[in-house]
Amino acid sequence: MGMELIIQIIAGLVGGNAAGAGLKNLSLGTAGNSVAGAVGGGLGGLLMGMLGGDAGAAAGAAASGLDLSAIIQSVAGGGIGGVILTAIAGMVKKALVK
Repeated sequence: MGMELIIQIIAGLVGGNAAGAGLKNLSLGTAGNSVAGAVGGGLGGLLMGMLGGDAGAAAGAAASGLDLSAIIQSVAGGGIGGVILTAIAGMVKKALVK
């Protein structure tokens, strides 16, 4: 597991819990927000790398010691992915409970 993926998962976990705290009606509980955020973080970081046009850059940066831009990209992609997936999961859960 590369360092960038670990950063993305942690950022997603934080983003998922922030989304749950900010969007109380979509919260999945602490554990649910954490899991959805972590998964979203990994996926968001992957998508961010693909959209950046240089998907292999993060892996190369990990081998040579992460540079600041790779860390920022991992945090941003992971955090945003965590927020989005947590919100989507919360909406789905809310729709199914009705």
